[in-house]
Amino acid sequence: MAAKLAQMRVLAWLFCGSVVSVAAAEPALFESQQLTPAGEYTRGIEGPAVDADGALYVVNLQRPGTIGKVTPGAARSELFATLPEGSIGNGIRFDREGRMFVADYKQHNILVIEPGRSVAQVYFHSDQFHQPNDLAVARDGTLFASDPAFPHSGRIWRIVRQPDGQGRGELMSSERSMGATNGIDLSPDDTTLYVSESDTREVWAYRLDGAKLTSARLVKKFDAFELDGLRTDRQGRIFVARPLAGKIAILAPDRTPDTSLVREVMLQGKVPTNLTFGGPDGRTVFVTQREGRFVETFRAESPGREPCLQARNRC
Repeated sequence: MAAKLAQMRVLAWLFCGSVVSVAAAEPALFESQQLTPAGEYTRGIEGPAVDADGALYVVNLQRPGTIGKVTPGAARSELFATLPEGSIGNGIRFDREGRMFVADYKQHNILVIEPGRSVAQVYFHSDQFHQPNDLAVARDGTLFASDPAFPHSGRIWRIVRQPDGQGRGELMSSERSMGATNGIDLSPDDTTLYVSESDTREVWAYRLDGAKLTSARLVKKFDAFELDGLRTDRQGRIFVARPLAGKIAILAPDRTPDTSLVREVMLQGKVPTNLTFGGPDGRTVFVTQREGRFVETFRAESPGREPCLQARNRC
């Protein structure tokens, strides 16, 4: 019972700033706790993303091809959407207008769900996709999609909205051959794209020049365990999931590869697949866990980049 009450206090504080007074205290920084019940999602638990109202969305609730939703203050997920037949989502992102984009790796699509709706439509499709994996979205709505060809290669797509509302995608050129591209996010000023590679265990930084990835720079190479999802905070630090290590690594991209690791956050589950920022101040990190098939959460020092781009967020 004591553990349950503690979890309820954490949930209340994480989502609802107005009820802080009933919580015992603000959760300690970087101490992760389980948020949703074990077993709600499949082993394909991924996503995750938070909208401007604070709701959390995660793919593959109970069965593949679905999206679950955790509303502020709730302790369980509810079904938000069922994707078109044959589609299975991976990464989710929201743009500044509230559109949800979903990487559909099975049908080679980027799907879009308009604000106030739960029906997904094709935003961009290409038979050239290997399997769109994760997404990043710029202030102007431009999407970037990682496209791994597991186990040892990958690439990045740039997708721009057209006047008819559909996306037009093109492969980005790079001065280096990439490994299995996975996690992806932008710097706070939208000038640099960060990409994690699963097989090489490396995080790379690229300067953006239209459809070109230039000035490739190694941020960090890890000695062991593959890499997965990636997010940046408002200070420009990189949070990257390390499956099997059971950690989220936090990197400072302006340091050398040998000194870029700021800290590692130990998690409840041992196979984190992805993460996102949310909460009323943008400083709550949500982590999807393949081991146990649940979401866990911890507090960070700085808000995430994406929540701070959403007009209704207070960070």
